[in-house]
Amino acid sequence: MNLYVKNHTFWFELENVTQLFFPNEKISVFREFDKAEEPYIYSELSDKLTVKVKIGDFSVCKSADVSSDKEQNELVTCQMLYKILCDFAAIKQPWGMLTGVRPVKLLRKLSQKYGEQAAKDKLLKDYFVSEEKLRLAEQTEVNEKKILDLSRPESFSLYVGVPFCPSRCSYCSFVMSSVERANAMIAPYVELLCEEIKTTAEIANSLGLRLETVYFGGGTPTTLNAEQLNRVIGTVNSSFDMSTCREFTVEAGRPDTIDSEKLYSLKENKVDRISINPQTINDDVLKEIGRKHTAQQFFDAFELARKCGFTNINTDLIAGLPTDTLESFVKSLDAMSDLNAECITVHTLCMKRASTLTTNGAALNCRDAEIARKMLEHTKEKLTNDSYIPYYLYRQSRMVGNLENVGWSKKGFESLYNVYVMDETHTILACGSGGVTKLRRAGAETDYLERIFNFKYPYEYINRFEELIKKKEAISKFYCK
Repeated sequence: MNLYVKNHTFWFELENVTQLFFPNEKISVFREFDKAEEPYIYSELSDKLTVKVKIGDFSVCKSADVSSDKEQNELVTCQMLYKILCDFAAIKQPWGMLTGVRPVKLLRKLSQKYGEQAAKDKLLKDYFVSEEKLRLAEQTEVNEKKILDLSRPESFSLYVGVPFCPSRCSYCSFVMSSVERANAMIAPYVELLCEEIKTTAEIANSLGLRLETVYFGGGTPTTLNAEQLNRVIGTVNSSFDMSTCREFTVEAGRPDTIDSEKLYSLKENKVDRISINPQTINDDVLKEIGRKHTAQQFFDAFELARKCGFTNINTDLIAGLPTDTLESFVKSLDAMSDLNAECITVHTLCMKRASTLTTNGAALNCRDAEIARKMLEHTKEKLTNDSYIPYYLYRQSRMVGNLENVGWSKKGFESLYNVYVMDETHTILACGSGGVTKLRRAGAETDYLERIFNFKYPYEYINRFEELIKKKEAISKFYCK
């Protein structure tokens, strides 16, 4: 799709709106041109705001008066394009023309600026958000706020990344290495990860920062053996002041990496929350997405975790997986609720450009979108009836049906880390390859964050470790400004 822009600077916003309706296409933006080539979207700011769309036999042009307010011109132009593309595609997007990751945060900010009712009216009328999604955002915001209020100006959370998995899922684009290919790197990686954790703790302790939550992600941290897990988690416990830590989560996401020795190691190290993620309990779908485990292995791992004393377990499901059906998804969701999992996180399939699924030619389509929307409608009805509450929500580009990911939990079992990291409430100190430290000024009223990027790949992390440790000096400089 060609996007032509004349006499204004809000091409990026128009590109995002266009991508909602053409998720499989490259949007080519032209700011200097002689002639528009079909298919095209043309936008101009002159004596009028003008948007024209020409796609085959479909040709529509809309115009509006120019405002002295640049933001208003941007909004009106995006609204005109959105309405034209809704007519072209014969659909309305559930989140309207919102394209941001954090709609709940947007609702909160608008409420603070305009008041609650005006904020809701703005999302409904200016951004065309559906009543259903607005209610979901409202419910989530109420539950989020209780968690956000726990954070202090000196608070921070710790993220530790373990970038290894038994195999790569077809929908995954995270930088990770399968155990078969990267086994030789695991031991030196663990050694250096412990060193980075110690260095990070020294900095946090010297600055008087308060640790609220710890989150081990990846990859799959439980690809490490029990001894390695014990060493890394033990390093966290012995290096940081854990007296203020409210939550300690470890992603044990792949059931085929879990055994009693590892689970007891987690319990002994005061891990109080884990994730065991089936994504689906349909074995045929598991094969389709490259998961090297069965549904029964998930049920066995969940039962084992209960026997080992875990009373806060999250399970992940994905709506819109290849070959999955509404009936199959309903069965998976019912199974998670029947297990009485404390948290059930329901993601919508995201067609990430670097994933095997996308590079193999899979594309988003209307039928998949309709099924995914029904899956999420059932999720909201089922989990609400089963006394789960939505406590965090985020969106990504190229999601099936332009939907959302929602964390549902029993009351009192909400993941604090998930809320803090998604809201960007306070500083996140990250250790491990691919980790991103996000520094937030204590008491800051703006959303400004300063980022420190660790090296993405495990081999980079190992080979350039001294350089990585040097980067950590930026944490103290940030807080000492």
